[in-house]
Amino acid sequence: MRTGDFAAWTRRFEDEREQRRAQGDPEWTRGATLHPAVWASIQRFQVGENGDGANLVGKAVQAGDDDYVRAVRLFVAEEQNHARLLARLLAAGGVPTLTGHWSDTLFVRLRRLLGLRVELLVLVVAEVVAVRYYRALRDGADDPLTSEVAGRILADEQRHIPFHCERLRASLAELPRALRRPTMALWQLLLLAASLIVATNHGPALRRLGLGRLRFMADTAASSGPVTAAVLAPSKKALPSAP
Repeated sequence: MRTGDFAAWTRRFEDEREQRRAQGDPEWTRGATLHPAVWASIQRFQVGENGDGANLVGKAVQAGDDDYVRAVRLFVAEEQNHARLLARLLAAGGVPTLTGHWSDTLFVRLRRLLGLRVELLVLVVAEVVAVRYYRALRDGADDPLTSEVAGRILADEQRHIPFHCERLRASLAELPRALRRPTMALWQLLLLAASLIVATNHGPALRRLGLGRLRFMADTAASSGPVTAAVLAPSKKALPSAP
């Protein structure tokens, strides 16, 4: 991968960081009122957002692209900010954070099995699922503070997918051509499995947000096509912007 391909992403992450600083935090004193099932769902997503990203950064360093490393560090900082926002939202509703959850432990272990390529494939699964979840939370929460927090996180997650797709496109190009489509077919199966787990574990919350389990899975699956096409495309012009 050419040095400089991710310089533009670094600038974009930096611009977003400055915009967040200028915007400031939501007005936490408004408080938040949600159904217990939705609070429990947010607790679990907060655990998933709350990581130091050291493993991903380490693999990015090994890839040997300084611009990419800087962009990854900024991506990790955005994810950590999501965890902070969700923790503050929980506090605004008088709900504690969790110290851990089995689904997050499973996801982290899966990500760390092999190198950067596998880490990113699993990470994009999480991002695609998160986009549909946070859209449901933004539109269906019927709570102004929750909708604002979910909208901020959603905007970030929508940018993260094309960022990861760009690196994956270059990474899969290093594989023999015959292995590229099967790799993405396996990724789509992983996405289906992840959406099933989320639909099962967060079903009561999704229903409260106006989204049934099957609809959540169908919408998530529909996002896999543009992502697969972007990763397999010969040109980064095909990268998705906001699934």
